[in-house]
Amino acid sequence: MIKTDHTYFKDESGRVILLRGVNLGGSSKVPLTPDGATWNLDKFYDHREVSFVGRPFPLIEADEHFGRLKQWGFNFLRFLVTWEAIEHAGPGIYDEEYLDYLHAIVGKAAEHGILLFIDPHQDVWSRFTGGDGAPGWTLEVAGFDISKLHSTGAAFTHQECGDPYPRMLWPTNNNKLAAATMFTLFFAGNDFAPELKVEGIPIQEFLQSHYINAIKKVALKLKGLPNVVGYDTLNEPSQGYVGMPDISKRLEAVKLLKGDTPTAFQAMAAGAGFPQKVEVFDLGLTGFVRTGKKMLNPGRDSAWVDGAKDVWQQHKVWGLDKSGAPVILQPQYFSSVNGHPVDFYRDYFKPFLYRFIQEIQSVAPKSIFFVEGVPGENGLTWKKEESDNIVHAAHWYDDISLVTKRFVNWFTMDTRNANVVLGRRAVKHCFSDQIADTIWHSKNHMGEVPTLIGETGIPLDMYHKRAYRTGDFNKQEGAMDATMTALEDNIANFTLWNYTADNRNDHGDQWNDEDLSIFSPDQCKNDGSPYDGGRAMKAVVRPFPRKTAGIPAHLTFNMDTSTLEYKFIHSDNLSEPTEIFIPILHYPHGCLVEVSDGTWELDQKEQILRYFHSSERQEHSIRISPA
Repeated sequence: MIKTDHTYFKDESGRVILLRGVNLGGSSKVPLTPDGATWNLDKFYDHREVSFVGRPFPLIEADEHFGRLKQWGFNFLRFLVTWEAIEHAGPGIYDEEYLDYLHAIVGKAAEHGILLFIDPHQDVWSRFTGGDGAPGWTLEVAGFDISKLHSTGAAFTHQECGDPYPRMLWPTNNNKLAAATMFTLFFAGNDFAPELKVEGIPIQEFLQSHYINAIKKVALKLKGLPNVVGYDTLNEPSQGYVGMPDISKRLEAVKLLKGDTPTAFQAMAAGAGFPQKVEVFDLGLTGFVRTGKKMLNPGRDSAWVDGAKDVWQQHKVWGLDKSGAPVILQPQYFSSVNGHPVDFYRDYFKPFLYRFIQEIQSVAPKSIFFVEGVPGENGLTWKKEESDNIVHAAHWYDDISLVTKRFVNWFTMDTRNANVVLGRRAVKHCFSDQIADTIWHSKNHMGEVPTLIGETGIPLDMYHKRAYRTGDFNKQEGAMDATMTALEDNIANFTLWNYTADNRNDHGDQWNDEDLSIFSPDQCKNDGSPYDGGRAMKAVVRPFPRKTAGIPAHLTFNMDTSTLEYKFIHSDNLSEPTEIFIPILHYPHGCLVEVSDGTWELDQKEQILRYFHSSERQEHSIRISPA
């Protein structure tokens, strides 16, 4: 088991643990039965009759996949579940068969010595708003007709769009009516939609209590399993309309301007059946640029059931003029409450986190909680006296690679300020500095808590899937190496996005045309190699210090020469060895080891080098290269 100690993870002896893992798995976002892959519209709206049993893979395949991950050196998992998987049939109706399966599959991971934490995953609220996470009934209790969300522009879904799905368009759903409304109701319904009640219960309380109780059911089911170290609170939250200064403007929190980009008011009006001409954006040479305009909801459908009013029209945020045209009534409605400016983190997100943590701790008191704010922001803060068992689990990607599905080692965009970065050295520093900023925030604004980069990775289907035809993953290895190098520069803990057991070359991770899985059956040659089916293995599988008898100081790995250099400062009270993972992939004939002092031994079967430092010096160095 692991514990948190200021900015580090440590084992029971006090050695610093470096966590390297994966998200398991990409297709856990969608049901297995019926086939919930987002390219498949069939039975999409039959949302109560689904099953996630078999996600991330059937129980019969568990030994194969966990054995492979262990062989590749991954000692930690971010294990995905969704609220929908637990409570899809209706409020308070739990899928006990799925919970039983979950217990069995997590127990299998324990047999392989793999630690994990549970990630209640969501993206842009729900499958029915272009993402995943919440059950379909959550939208229905808010008044939405989920079958009309795409046609009204309230959401953009792969199911209704069909193939080809525009690259990385799904995050823009946070800027659209359905997801923005649901997040506002979930976090701040008491203040901004006080008239909306479900079964007499305020909508905020109804949604939050059902979400927390669903995850609490998971915690109760997994109680006692030794490899469950904790729980994520909510993947990639959005603030919805909360704090928005003017509904006549676009949501400022949305950094990815792509496709139809309505203002909040345009989204509300279009959802109510009033066509709106909205701006359209795409990625240009200097960032996201406007490419034209488009009419939203030309068919005049309503996103609301039985012609019901938009919840924001009910609360007089907007209305109709004498001619029947939509007009704004309260442009600053979401910016303040009773004359006091609101702050999303202080007033809404932190209270939700406190409540979630308290409820899960009531059944799993030793849990570690992995918290993250709105993607791309470092707005979440934590007091030092509150920081026990808290981990900052922010995400980091090279956004240019994600959107373009290409990697250019001399060009990127700095996500902190949207500045273009040119030059190989500048790009390398930019990647490293962005991760360093997150770790700095964890230390200085979150009570010196550890950081785990909860998601990071690259699209494996770069360059129009050329590698799938040729078998040459050099481009992907270069891109992955750049990401891994930035993580190693910061000696960062991380879980890669992702490992998808049923990934396919044609449809990727089965969700919104994403294809970031480091494994695919379509790459299997059945040659008996432990790396069969792996993608970009040279960059993914790397040596690293798993346990350090002291404080890590410096870590580099040269993928081309397979040379690792590591330095640490020992702790006087530790006599246990430092353990370094030595993958056979890079060291098939063993390794050459140079140490500053002390002794070492290599267990090639377990792929572990144990280094016993001496007490003659404070700082110790290890250099490992192929034999």
